[in-house]
Amino acid sequence: MAAPFARATLRTTTTRLSSTHPTFASRQASPIFRRFLATPSEQPRLRLGSEAPNFQAKTTAGDIDFHKWLDGKWGILFSHPADFTPVCTTELGAFAKLKDEFERRDVKMIGLSANDLGSHDKWIQDINEISNTNLSFPIIADADRNIAFLYDMIDHQDLTNISEKGIAFTIRSLFIIDPKKKIRLTMMYPASTGRNTAEVLRVIDSLQTGDKKGVTTPIDWQVGEDVIVPPTVKTEDARKKFGEDNVREVKPYLRFTKI
Repeated sequence: MAAPFARATLRTTTTRLSSTHPTFASRQASPIFRRFLATPSEQPRLRLGSEAPNFQAKTTAGDIDFHKWLDGKWGILFSHPADFTPVCTTELGAFAKLKDEFERRDVKMIGLSANDLGSHDKWIQDINEISNTNLSFPIIADADRNIAFLYDMIDHQDLTNISEKGIAFTIRSLFIIDPKKKIRLTMMYPASTGRNTAEVLRVIDSLQTGDKKGVTTPIDWQVGEDVIVPPTVKTEDARKKFGEDNVREVKPYLRFTKI
């Protein structure tokens, strides 16, 4: 039900934007705008390990420069199709409740929704009421989808139909960014499916553990469980690093250790 509801909301938003942003149609036809609608071979790609694009934006916590806002910390940027949509409301409430868990990992959170600040402020009141929380991280106002296009948070259907609809539909994307501003993980969900906050925390734990200890993590790994010695590390070197009796070889290419 989330996608039809969100699209209906966006049709209303589009009507409002047409009156407040009279140049949007002309921007659609401009070369700068149309470059985001290029074929797959021309579309800029946000690859793992590439630098997260910088941007300036208005948020519920004031104007920000994204790179300066990250301030050398881990960051999570996650997008939502629209304000006052059911799935998005449950997601933001869940992330807000995990504020202490993200702070303990030195991770900053920032959301994005394709509406203006006035809409965000009213929506946050609903989120806090429904989830019994106090949402404190910023939510970006992206009514013109500028950041959604920059981070390729647009679904294929809306790219092909954009001339008919006038404005594109933002999907659920999530980016984990490290202190060097490098993209370490991307997740993309359809509008109808809510995310799993436990998985986001699990991935952060894995990435941070790997960076600190020089290891990788197996399927379904949780903090405290055995980790994997990378294939680039010889077994004898692994025993020197982790302890003579602390490397369990299942196969020459699959060695476990405790940290």
